[in-house]
Amino acid sequence: MAHSAARSGRRADARQNAEKIVQAAVTCLGRNAEASMNDIAHEAGVGRVTLYGHFPSREALVEAALVRLLTQGNKVLEAVDLTGDPRDGLRALMESGWLLIAQAASVLQAAQTALPSGRVQELHAQPEQRVHDLIRRGQAEGVFRADIPADLLASVLHHILHGAATDVAAGRLDPTDTPRFVAEMALAVCAVPPAAPQH
Repeated sequence: MAHSAARSGRRADARQNAEKIVQAAVTCLGRNAEASMNDIAHEAGVGRVTLYGHFPSREALVEAALVRLLTQGNKVLEAVDLTGDPRDGLRALMESGWLLIAQAASVLQAAQTALPSGRVQELHAQPEQRVHDLIRRGQAEGVFRADIPADLLASVLHHILHGAATDVAAGRLDPTDTPRFVAEMALAVCAVPPAAPQH
């Protein structure tokens, strides 16, 4: 019985340490995309042996940090109402998506450097599917242009968000204006243009 309780306690400690390490990775990489394993261990208040016992490489830890942010972000995006006019849904999704990318920009940069090609895209599959589904519904309802494939429209929206993040990081764009800008650009790309006035 005592051995069982001790094992249970060790497992709880291990989970707690892993949790602290991932949160420390989010914090450190959020400040500096090149943060080292030593930086993260120091932030988490654990030794290198404990750190490497949970995450054998920086790549594994960067991926865990990105997954943490994507999971949190997905909960936010799931709360966005996409049941009404697809144009309103797209605006809300782009504004929420921008805020999430702004928070995760440095971690995302670290992931793009540390993880194998294509892995970051795989991890983004669920939020990206939400955008694809909304675009296809808008096309079916005649409010989004159907002369351009939904996949290409979704790809352009992805580039709008990441381009905005780059411009904000470089000081070329005011972050307070950016949610409105990305939403307006998304609608300009996807919405069926208004009919020209008849003379």
